[in-house]
Amino acid sequence: MTILCIETSTQVCSAAICVDGQSITSRINRVGGNHAKLLPVFIDELLTELRQRHATLDAVALSDGPGSYTGLRIGASTAKGISYGLNIPLIPIRTTEVLCATFLQQSQAADTNQTILCPMIDARRMEVYTACYNADIQELTPIIAQVIDASTHLAPHSLYFGDGAAKCQPFLETDEVHLIPEIIPDAACMGALAEKKYHAQQMVVGKDLAYYEPFYLKQFVAAQSHVKGLQ
Repeated sequence: MTILCIETSTQVCSAAICVDGQSITSRINRVGGNHAKLLPVFIDELLTELRQRHATLDAVALSDGPGSYTGLRIGASTAKGISYGLNIPLIPIRTTEVLCATFLQQSQAADTNQTILCPMIDARRMEVYTACYNADIQELTPIIAQVIDASTHLAPHSLYFGDGAAKCQPFLETDEVHLIPEIIPDAACMGALAEKKYHAQQMVVGKDLAYYEPFYLKQFVAAQSHVKGLQ
């Protein structure tokens, strides 16, 4: 099946066309703050390539949080519009799962079968969104917003990765705890997860699309504006 995958939950914006679980074409931008501008362009380019292959979409997959409130709103509204307009399912995937899938595809780790995967997403201040998964990306602990400080205990022999791991490095990385901050969730790695959830009927269809919202986990809190005249 052919799925458009969308990931906008962090500072990185990406989109991909995945066929039978594998990315065939993708776009990614690592400069934050450009999601609303770049995502429509990425999708238009990807759908143009898809039409050139004389293929059509079967579903839209969305990395649906937790993560950046603004990024999630942009991704969700775009995904909902495409799903509703084409009358195809929307497949929500937790961003922590997408981060695990990206890590497993990009990591050079020799053996992760017996290792607990612990994705960490920056939740501002000294918090991270995190959960634990096995190598099959099955949830071992639920997603939480966890405060990180010098007293935080990280289990040895687990793999901690994502932009949330970067804030932990100065005081939590040890010989037994290795943090991998450079791994970011990537739409090109969502295909297999999306197909698995599609076949498990874990998707949003029809009129339910109007009521779908991303998984924010925390309530949105407005920060003080840095724009002159809006303080």
